[in-house]
Amino acid sequence: MPQDFIEKKLKELKDKGLYRSLNLVDSPQKPRIKINGKEYILLCSNNYLGLANHPKIKEAAINAIKKYGVGAGGARLVSGNMKPHRELEERIAKFKKTESSLVFNSGYHANLGIISALVGRGDFVFSDKLNHASIVDGCLLSGAEFKRYPHKDISVLEDLLKKHSRLTTRNSRLIITDGVFSMDGDIAPLKDILNLAEKYNAMLMIDDAHGTGVLGKNGRGTLEHLGIKNKDIIQMGTFGKAIGTFGAYAAGSKKLIDYLINKARPFIYTTALPPAICSASISAIDIIEKQPQIRKDLWDRVRYFIKGLKDAGIETSGETQIIPIIIGNAKKAVDISKKLFEKGVFVQAIRPPAVPEGTARLRITLMANHSWDDLEYALETIKETVANFA
Repeated sequence: MPQDFIEKKLKELKDKGLYRSLNLVDSPQKPRIKINGKEYILLCSNNYLGLANHPKIKEAAINAIKKYGVGAGGARLVSGNMKPHRELEERIAKFKKTESSLVFNSGYHANLGIISALVGRGDFVFSDKLNHASIVDGCLLSGAEFKRYPHKDISVLEDLLKKHSRLTTRNSRLIITDGVFSMDGDIAPLKDILNLAEKYNAMLMIDDAHGTGVLGKNGRGTLEHLGIKNKDIIQMGTFGKAIGTFGAYAAGSKKLIDYLINKARPFIYTTALPPAICSASISAIDIIEKQPQIRKDLWDRVRYFIKGLKDAGIETSGETQIIPIIIGNAKKAVDISKKLFEKGVFVQAIRPPAVPEGTARLRITLMANHSWDDLEYALETIKETVANFA
């Protein structure tokens, strides 16, 4: 019976420490949140700059609802293409210094749409093994030959490109990498990857979901942080992290965007984002550009927290606002997470399949508006709890 099968599979998940359930947050996404009436220090949100509850961004959304209503009512290519959508695309292009951009409904939609539009059967796509699941699924959906190289391993990537260099057309090969890796918090060696893309005549796409708003002098992301200026790089990113709203974008040449409008199926066949979300995102980008202090506040906290962990002998690969502590065993990671929760610190345990087997971890993420007192308490609590489980 189907129910017996489901019950068996659920038991297997529980036995392996891989069962998941939902926590109900009854407050805005702030450094402290409420769950079941109790307050917790939040250390697992992607609201890196603390903008999800910003009064100016809320005001922009409310004003747009008053003017445009709530839903878009249709796909962009039918009746759902409204003024805020175009204004957001113009704002993103200006922010990312590209010719054009296109708004998608989520990062998952964007990666599926962009990748499957650019490559197909007979083509090759080369992907870092620790790229986000949406990239993996986009590669599989495309039907292209899917080649994964070890994390940040440039030599293996070059070997793969060399092996498949018999193809001569530019649209035959696509290299794709996260800018900031979502579970490890480290940064891709993009200069080396770009050199290989140019050497082997391959397209290069960067998923900058966790770099946009955080990295670079102006918060433009990983390319700005690394000093890379190349109009041919295909940039993808999201609004649901540092920008604090929802949705995603592709940014690049005008020809690329025109092509995606016509070929990216998740864009073509999805009702457009609510216009108020687009207006809120524009407001958030304005804040990111005009208030660099917010980004400085975040990085001050990142440096403090990473130093505190390392001084206590706790290693982390994180070099950004994403700070992982590798535990290894999934059940142990869950137990540590539960103990921290009991002490008022909310850090989720990340387990397979979100991360490779044997690398279950605590994924700590910081916000620009975390108080220093809360960070000190959280750091001491994490150090003590992890040591007790050693």
